[in-house]
Amino acid sequence: MAVLPLRTLGDPVLRTPAQEVPALDARIVQLVEDMYQTMDAAGGIGLAAPQIGVGLRIFTFDAAGSRGAVINPELSLTGPIGPTPREPSRPAEGENLLREGCLSVDGVYSPVDRSQTVVLTGTTPEGAAVHVEAAGLLAACFQHEVDHLDGRLFIDRLTGEDRRHAMRALREPSAGGTGPQRRAAGAGPESRPDAGSGSSFFAGPRT
Repeated sequence: MAVLPLRTLGDPVLRTPAQEVPALDARIVQLVEDMYQTMDAAGGIGLAAPQIGVGLRIFTFDAAGSRGAVINPELSLTGPIGPTPREPSRPAEGENLLREGCLSVDGVYSPVDRSQTVVLTGTTPEGAAVHVEAAGLLAACFQHEVDHLDGRLFIDRLTGEDRRHAMRALREPSAGGTGPQRRAAGAGPESRPDAGSGSSFFAGPRT
C-alpha cells in the first residue's frame, strides 16, 4: 500500500471524464488500497481516482459512519436540491450550512447546492453489488466524488457571491487557504471537522 501524490487544480486529469473499469483484478484491488491510504493520510472523507492521476471510475469514502469503495458508480438524485445542513434537524442556513472543500482545490470552502438524498449503485472491488440510500453529508460526499469522475469540480457548481469569493481565494491562496498538507490536522471536507468530508470533499471550517 502507498500514499500517492494528489493532483490539484490545473491538472488536466481533473477535467477529463474517467473511464469505466472493464474488469476487477488484483491491480484494481491494489489501487483501491492505495486510495484508502491516500485519503486517510490527507484526513479526507472521500477520494476519486482522478485525484491521484488515474482516469478510472472509482472512489473511496469514509463519512457519516460509512466507509467503502465503489467501482463504476451510478448515482440517482432523489431529493430536493439545496445546500446541505450540518445538522439535519435544523434549517440549512447560516452556520448550519455544510461548506464543501476539496483536496484538489486549495483554500476554498463553500456551501454547494446538492440533492439532499441519493441512491448509489455500483460494485465493490470484490465484485459485490452496492446499493446505498444516503442523505445529508453522505449524499453530498457521493455527489462530490461522482462529479470528480465526470471531470467536474465543486467550484464549477458555485454561483453569485459564492463563486466570486472562491475565485478570489484561488487568486490569493494566502488569504485563507488550508492546503492538503494541513488538512490532516483538522479542518475540512476532504478532512474531518465536526461532520467531516474528504476527497476531495470537506465539511470546511466554521466561520
